[in-house]
Parts: sequence; structure tokens; C-alpha cells
Amino acid sequence: MSVLGSKSIGIGKKITGTASDHVATVAPMTSTAIATDYAVEAIDLVKEFDGVRAVDGVSFQVPPGSVLGLLGPNGAGKTTVVRMMTTLSKPTSGTAKIAGYDVTEHPDLVRSNMGLTGQAATVDELLTGRENLWMIGNLYGLPRKQVRSSGDALLEQFSLTDAADRVVKTYSGGMRRRLDLAVSLLASPPVLFLDEPTTGLDPRSRQELWDVLRSLVNNGTTLLLTTQYLEEADQLADDIVVIDKGKIIAAGTPLQLKEQSGKASLVITVSLSDDLPEATRLLRENSGEVFVDESARQLSASANGIHDLTKIAGIFERSEIEVDDIGLTRPSLDDVFLSLTGHRAEDADDEENNS
Repeated sequence: MSVLGSKSIGIGKKITGTASDHVATVAPMTSTAIATDYAVEAIDLVKEFDGVRAVDGVSFQVPPGSVLGLLGPNGAGKTTVVRMMTTLSKPTSGTAKIAGYDVTEHPDLVRSNMGLTGQAATVDELLTGRENLWMIGNLYGLPRKQVRSSGDALLEQFSLTDAADRVVKTYSGGMRRRLDLAVSLLASPPVLFLDEPTTGLDPRSRQELWDVLRSLVNNGTTLLLTTQYLEEADQLADDIVVIDKGKIIAAGTPLQLKEQSGKASLVITVSLSDDLPEATRLLRENSGEVFVDESARQLSASANGIHDLTKIAGIFERSEIEVDDIGLTRPSLDDVFLSLTGHRAEDADDEENNS
């Protein structure tokens, strides 16, 4: 779907359908510049349903040109937060600002400065890719010449030029997602909300979409994405906010969250199974508790970064034990997710849209 148009947590930056699904009452845009300090602000957002708080005092800030990943288990409140921030649902209390405009006081200006791509592509399957762009451009009220030139540029950017004049029902899933994203960008919104942007895509299509999103950020677009793929958050997000039961329970860069989850692990793979007992003894004497995977000829123990790696590598080099590999592994975002919420990432499908 594409829409046209507590303590605050500051987020940092790391540069590296159908027609009814689109809101038409927006002003044309000519620039992606944002004059405020924050492109996106959530300010003590609260949403209640029948007396139950689905979102309870959520606050964060996102500078222009950065990416925020919004993570949480099933029913955590992620989609509800996005719906409030994109004017699709009115907050019970609190508010949000997009490009400096308050979602409750200036919803039309908010919609004119943002795009939203939902979990399922909602482009019109009976139209061609090019016709979908033309239709949405007309709903925006953009000049016809601008719609045609911008549409052609987006088709090229999303590798859809060759398929532009085919009806969308012949597109693959990845092509539909790219077209849906292109539609959201037709009016050059400075802020883009992506709700599970790569759900259902194969690995190659997912990687292609990641490349497009990185390009958008490099050109100044601000992204807020919800995702069930921890790798996606690790690849794209400058910072992550973790929501559980409607509240923020953690926030920081992917690296910061991993470090909070626990120490790095030192992993050693020996060449010969017969050397495992002696290797285990050596590692235990210098690192404490050791986990042994006999089938993989692998030992692992907690470590304090590169210092421990260098120390243990020197000990094994002076021993008669032949080592195939030695290195450090940090906790994954999946480990972070589990430690914070009690759920694995695969259980983190977003709540239903009608929540």
C-alpha cells in the first residue's frame, strides 16, 4: 500500500492497488529537503482499543537521511505506531511529526511529505507498470510532463523499464514490490515508511531492493522500516527501536544492541578430532568455560574482543595443535531479539492491520 502524501530516544546516522489505496488530497512536492532537525518524531504516542493500550508512550527521533528499524514480536504495536505516524489511525494521546508537521494538526501536509509501502503490493494488476505510475501521478495532481519524466526515471531506477508496458499481473513478486515502492516515490517524499518491505521476496529480489533503499538514503531520503528479517535490519538500519507490548524496551545501533546481548565468542576449529581434548584443555585454562562441538571439531568460549583473540591465537600457535580457523563472532540480532522479547525472529510477524 502506498499513501501519498516517555523519554525521547535520539536516532543517529550511518551513511554507507488500486486507486482507493492511495490518498489523493495532497500538494505536489518539488524537493526532498527537510528544514527541521528530525525528519520523524514520535512524541509519547498512545493508542487504546477497547481500553487496552496497544501502544504505550512510544517516543523516538530520526534525523534526515537515516534509517530506523522498528522491531518487535507479533502484536508488539509496530504497525499501529506506523499507522498513527502516517495519519491512518488517530492517536489516543501524544502525537508525531513528519518533516516538522504534526500528524494531528496538519495531516494533509504530513501526507504530502511522506510515502508508505505496506506489507502487500497494492498496485493495480490490470494496468501496466507505466500506467500505474501515471494514475498515481494524476491523483497527486502533478503536472503530466513531470509524471512522465519522473515515472520513466523510477522505472529505470527499479530495473522495470523493459516490463513497463506489461500488465502488472504478469509481474513477479519482486517486480511488484519494486513497482509499489516506485509509486511511493513518485512525488519525491523526503520520508518513506516501509512495513515489511521484502516479505515474500526471494533472496535475490530482497538484495536488489536493499540496494535501491541504500541508494535512496544516500540521496537524502529518511526511512522507517518494520521488518521480521533481522538480517535486513542489520543491513539497512542505522539504529533500531525494539517494541514489546506497546512499549520501547531497547534502542541503539545494531552493534550496541548486540553488545548488550552478551560478549563475543571465540571460535576455534581444529584440524584433527584427536586434538579436541588437548585443545579444550588449553582454551579452558585461558578462557574459562568451553563449549565443544565434536562433529564440527569446533570449540567456543566467551571473549573480550581482539585482545583475547590475539592471546589465544598465540597460545595455539606455540602448541602442536593444528588449527583450521580461529575467529570472533558477535551475538546476532536474533540473539538480541530473543533476549529482549523471549521470541525468535521467525515468530515476529507483525500484528494484523486492523489492530
